[in-house]
Formats: sequence, C-alpha cells, structure tokens
Amino acid sequence: MRKLFTLFLFIFAAFNLPAQNIQQLIDQKAKAILPKLIEWRRYLHEHPELGNREFKTMEYIAAHLKSLGLEVQTGVAKTGVVALLKGGKPGPVVALRADIDALPIKERVDVPYKSTVMADYLGQQVPVMHACGHDTHTSILMGTAEVLASMKKDIAGTVKFIFQPAEEGPPGDEEGGAALMVKEGVMDNPKVDAIFGLHIAAGLEIGKIRYKSGSFMAASDWFVIKVKGKGAHGSSPWAGIDPIMVSSQIISGLQTIVSRSEDLTRAPVVITVGKFNGGVRENIIPEEVSFSGTIRTLDVNMQKDVHEKIRRTAMNIAEAFGATAEVTIETKTLVTYNNPELVSMMIPSLQTAAGKENANPGNWTTGAEDFSYYGEKAPAFFFNLGGMPKGGKPTGHHTADFYIDDSMLDVGVKAFCNLVFDYAKLKK
Repeated sequence: MRKLFTLFLFIFAAFNLPAQNIQQLIDQKAKAILPKLIEWRRYLHEHPELGNREFKTMEYIAAHLKSLGLEVQTGVAKTGVVALLKGGKPGPVVALRADIDALPIKERVDVPYKSTVMADYLGQQVPVMHACGHDTHTSILMGTAEVLASMKKDIAGTVKFIFQPAEEGPPGDEEGGAALMVKEGVMDNPKVDAIFGLHIAAGLEIGKIRYKSGSFMAASDWFVIKVKGKGAHGSSPWAGIDPIMVSSQIISGLQTIVSRSEDLTRAPVVITVGKFNGGVRENIIPEEVSFSGTIRTLDVNMQKDVHEKIRRTAMNIAEAFGATAEVTIETKTLVTYNNPELVSMMIPSLQTAAGKENANPGNWTTGAEDFSYYGEKAPAFFFNLGGMPKGGKPTGHHTADFYIDDSMLDVGVKAFCNLVFDYAKLKK
C-alpha cells in the first residue's frame, strides 16, 4: 500500500510540475535542441525564398510541425503556415509569430551555408538572401514548437504558431504579409488572447534581449511624387520648366519637415527618398519625373501631420516654379506597439530566459515591422534578441554583409516557452 501511495505521488508530481521545475525543463530542452536550431537555420539560410514565393520553406516548416502531431494548416496568406498545440489543461490562447521571407540581395559573407539562390522579382532575375534574420526567427519557432509539444500535458491553454510570409512586403500589387494573415482570420478560431514575436538584432550581443513598452518600431509609409513640367532642349532651359530641378527643391524641402517642422523630442521622424526616375538623355529636359521613398513615424498624430506637410511642400514648391506635383502616400505598416500592461507582466519571463542582467529596456527604432497588425487584434509584445558575436562588430540589416551568430538561438526558444507558461499562470 505504501509503495502504491508513493507511486501515486510520483505520478501526480510528474503531471503537475511546479513552476521552478518547468523553467528547468525548458532550459534543458532548449539547450538540447540547439544543434537542430542551427541546422534548420543554416538550411533555410542556404535556401531563401522571396515574399509570397516561400513554397519550399512552407513545406519544410509544415513537415516538422506535422511530425510533432500538431494541427497544421498551410497556404495561409498564400504561403504561410499556422499550427495549433492544445495543452493538457484549460487556459488562454497564446500566439507566437515568426516571419519566413528573404530579400533580393546578393550575399557577400563567405560562410559554408552562403546563399547562391537566384529568383524572379517583378520580371527580373535577382539574387536572394536572408539579410534580416528571418531564417533565425523561423528556426526558433520550429524549436519552440518541438519543446512545447514535448510538454503538452503541462500547458494550460492553446498555443498558435504563426509562420508568416512576406513581412518585407509582397511583390508589386499583391496582398500579403501580416495584414493578409489577419484578414484571413489568423487571430481567430480560436481567438488569440495575446501574441508575442521577436526579431534578431545584428547590433545586439548574442544572449541578450532588448524590449520597450509602448511604441517600439515605426510606422512605415511609402510615398510617390510625380512632378510635371515642360520639356525643352538642354541648351535652353528657359524654354521649359525643368521637373528635375523642381524635384531637387522638393527633396530638400522634405528634409526641413524633419529638421524644422516636427517636435523630435516627442518622437523621431524620418523621410527618405530612395528612388528617382527621370530623363532619357543628357541634353533633353524631360516633361515629367517621379521619385519615391519612405516615411517613418512613431506617433499617430505626427504621422498624419507629416503626410499633410509632404503634400503641401511638394505642391507649393512645384507651383512656385510653374510645375505641378502629384503626391501618393501608402501605409505599409503601423506603429509596432507593445501593450504596456502585457510588457510589465512578462518582463520576468524574458529575464528568466536570458538572465536578469541580459534582458533590458531599450530605445525605439525607426525600423518597421508588420507584426504591428496583430497588435490591433490582441495585446502584443515584440522584442529583440541579440545576434552579434561577442566582441564582434554589428552588421547592417538589409545589406550584403549581414551576419548573425547562431550559437545562442536557444535563448529565443526559452523566451517563447517561458512567455507561454507564465502568461497562462498569470491569467488564471
């Protein structure tokens, strides 16, 4: 009888692990799976795919999730994957998100898993590279799914794994990314109570986590300005209205919006012209040119104000020279806003994953993330995970020299797992 009672206590304890044992188990499992994380990440890095074209990436992810016994749906928002893990106890629905697409950039870093992939992008053959770390995000979430699936009986509630395509923006006029995932109901059925995401940071040392409550990443708007003048011979500019000269004045004027019109102590503002199209020959003044760029803001009211000032600046400068300007502004992402209550509640989870001294608040950034769309449907928390080698130098995201040290990706798995268990516990 005594032996039976002892056995019962052992079984009861095994199926009802205290929080400390859960954390230890997460640490052990995350560390054990690190070689797989690196293997997955390097495979994905060597086989990148552009947004809305991640067909093989989708199959690779789905095969792994199905092997864990999860409910898996593919083809979400074209090439996305969504999987459900139903825990052994009742509780909330927590979503975890990773993005899976790469960029049209030729890799310059000489690593054994260097990408040599070429693909079609808007009718042109371009090199493709994971130049923003989405391969690390995907492998971390694949690893998180494996760890949590092995702890299914201890999970209170449901975990929804979201592998999202086209975070960098869909090609041309196609729909895609987080906005399309939300449109197709990824935050419903079952309804998500909270969502978490991370982004590798090439300027933050490996093993460290950085977060910020409230506005964290900027809204991204894209603008196109068409300037119409009057064509003329290059030798007699007075016979026409030079749209190139007018455009140069407008471009200079746009920068005064940032430097002289916006209160930058309130929040940063960036206006960048990244593309200019105009003219066909050195001695011909064209009738029309166009240029385009991006606007980054971290405050909704400032965003509206900047849009109005861009329109007014372009149109008034053009009119002053006898030209006309047509301005189009399109919102690509919203401000990535971290719910303050959720952040405050979950900071200990990140500290447990990385160590209290390694999980710290940071500044906002003018980079943008379409993770922001999920935050319109449920409280959201997005944070950075370090990817810079210890003692190394940061490399630029979206550049040919982008490099990530993947030797501590398990910290990301621990962070996600702790967030799942701690959120359920705190929401009891």
